[in-house]
Amino acid sequence: MSKFNDLLQASFKSVDTEEWLDVHFTRPIGLVFALLWNRLGVHPNVITILSIFLGVGAGVMFYYTDFVHNILGVVLLMLANFCDSTDGQMARLTGKKTLVGRILDGFSGDVWFFAIYVAICLRLQGQQMPGTDIQWGVWIWLLAVVAGLFCHSPQSSLSDYYRQIHLYFLKGKAGSELDNSAQQHAIYESLAKRALLARTFYYNYSNYCKSQERRTPRFQKFFSAFKVKYSNVEDAPDELRKRFLDGSRPLMKYTNILTFNVRAICIYMTCLLNCPWIYLLIEMTVMNILYVYMRKQHEALCASLSREVL
Repeated sequence: MSKFNDLLQASFKSVDTEEWLDVHFTRPIGLVFALLWNRLGVHPNVITILSIFLGVGAGVMFYYTDFVHNILGVVLLMLANFCDSTDGQMARLTGKKTLVGRILDGFSGDVWFFAIYVAICLRLQGQQMPGTDIQWGVWIWLLAVVAGLFCHSPQSSLSDYYRQIHLYFLKGKAGSELDNSAQQHAIYESLAKRALLARTFYYNYSNYCKSQERRTPRFQKFFSAFKVKYSNVEDAPDELRKRFLDGSRPLMKYTNILTFNVRAICIYMTCLLNCPWIYLLIEMTVMNILYVYMRKQHEALCASLSREVL
């Protein structure tokens, strides 16, 4: 049992950035699967591909209004999440990290939620809006576009960015995937024209990084000065790193809320209660309020520390 716990701890990104539900539920189950798949010689990328099919299957189940189909949707999305946890844990424990793996890992969650959003729209478009005799029709699609593209997507991407920043100051470059758009675009430019898969990944990834950087101007100012003053994060004063981590750590609970578990629970509950439109409203209101607060607090932290490194 102690060996399993040791492996479990080693498979975490960090205690700071792991959510309670993941630590006590998702990660232990994911590790059991990871050990099994690894013994069978299954590559993490195969598990990621499996998660895509499971996530899309969940979306199909959420199209239906009956309890049985929706419970199947809950089970399939949970299995997809276990697979997503498993491939990351396997990659960290075995070192089986590849470019294709990075592409699939980012792509899989997007496909799950795209399928779920489409299913919710198809499910509701012929139903009446609550308290009226008007059908949702095209309005549910507009609501889903706003909730998905303008709320869900930026919330998730910035949450991931803040996690990687925290991991960088906690564990150094080796323990983080903190990247910048200029560096990723340079890799894209250096690749041969025939390397279509790699070029597509780095082109899109550089734009993804750029969108994160545009929304964090005070962090960019602080981090630029920090890198000029200290060649590596390990060379920075312990007190400065501690102050950054002390300010960043309370925000990790918001990054967790704005990624998967809370969002999935909202989908489960609203689909089972046959009111998935409420989930879209939660995205646009509650989640956005948390997103704005998280961003404001992180930018304030960076502004206060900038004065020490400029």
